[in-house]
Amino acid sequence: MKDFTPTAYTLVSVATGREFDDEGWLLDDKQSEKPTLIRTRYACKQLDVKPEEYGIYRFADWLPIRRMLHGSSAPVTYKSQGLASHLGLENLYITFNGYFPAIGANMTTCSFKETEAYSVCARVNEEERRILVVASAGNTARAFAKVCSENHIPLLLSVPADNLDALWFEEPLDPCVKLICAEKGGDYFDAIHLSNLALRSDRFYPEGGAKNVARRDGMGTTVLSAATTIGRIPDYYFQAVGSGTGAIAAWEANMRLIEDGRYGSNLMKLMVSQNAPFVPMHDAWRVDSREMLPYDEDKARRDVEIIDAKVLSNRKPPYGLAGGLYDALKATGGEMLVATNAQGSKARRLFLDLEGVDLHPAAGIAVASLIKAVGEGKIDKDAVVMLNITGGGEQLFKKDKTLWYLKPDHIFPLNPNPEEVIRKVESMFA
Repeated sequence: MKDFTPTAYTLVSVATGREFDDEGWLLDDKQSEKPTLIRTRYACKQLDVKPEEYGIYRFADWLPIRRMLHGSSAPVTYKSQGLASHLGLENLYITFNGYFPAIGANMTTCSFKETEAYSVCARVNEEERRILVVASAGNTARAFAKVCSENHIPLLLSVPADNLDALWFEEPLDPCVKLICAEKGGDYFDAIHLSNLALRSDRFYPEGGAKNVARRDGMGTTVLSAATTIGRIPDYYFQAVGSGTGAIAAWEANMRLIEDGRYGSNLMKLMVSQNAPFVPMHDAWRVDSREMLPYDEDKARRDVEIIDAKVLSNRKPPYGLAGGLYDALKATGGEMLVATNAQGSKARRLFLDLEGVDLHPAAGIAVASLIKAVGEGKIDKDAVVMLNITGGGEQLFKKDKTLWYLKPDHIFPLNPNPEEVIRKVESMFA
């Protein structure tokens, strides 16, 4: 990789505006009394986009990184012809995160979670001796496993046993990557709980999820790809959400582009969607509640079992805290939409026919929501629309390949003994 000087930035508390230095792996403002995200403030105010060979690090000016890792790919934005004509939209732009060589998209995990992993792992100090912990419903785990394996970064993954089929790879992983699971019947929240138990050991440290500025700024490269390709900030942004982190990242990237001054001054209207019947953020937003509404644990698990887009199943999203999805929707005049499994499946078939590549279920929910919004007259035909395709090309990538699956080192019950979890995860990295 090219010679690289670590990106210059400071951190800012959304709640208080306090600006402070990043001491290495800060996830919170320690001085804030209320729950809040922190954001990066970059020394470079105008984005200098590097050549394609840099992969995601084309956008390194606005990534909080210490180094560049091998193997990354950037999101690819192109102007739609087929879907745009079908919907009667004159300026529909698709930002594709996945595997579609025909348009130059080469994310081999087929998911935009690669944008997170290559940014987060490049923030890790090369002298770090603790083990990174990532909880995931599937796609995030696959992305972090690939990046950590290829760059020899010790990693502990925690994934629901029901989602193990998401952990496929083209070749065996480096043994620095280990996996634990919450038993069958568990969901993403159970995987998070399990990872939190492992983190009671001082040999591990948390990736941080939405709180990690590198994760959000990595995801924000989707908007940087769109704006620098189109030449302006889009009017609408469509994406399916599980935690809402991608939409928060889009809002933050949007504000940086406004400050850049070359891409317009508008805030994209965030049009985010959930997969019915698992719609906790939609339910809270519908009644204008900053707080999530009560959601019976057993019902939540049943609803997760029903939905096709398992990656959209976060029961504890960063919704109500300062700088979270509630604030993002309020700031942009956004909307929270819903699509069913049937609508998502129909949208995926349509996208394959019109755009030529298969989609992940979550991306199908986003396409279905766009179709509904257009049908309801919410989008002017000449509006500049960004459709964030968060995963696709998996069938294309897997064609004629023999895949390797990561197997769990331990499977734990849904209410595990904390001491047993600590003892077993420590022994895995002995």
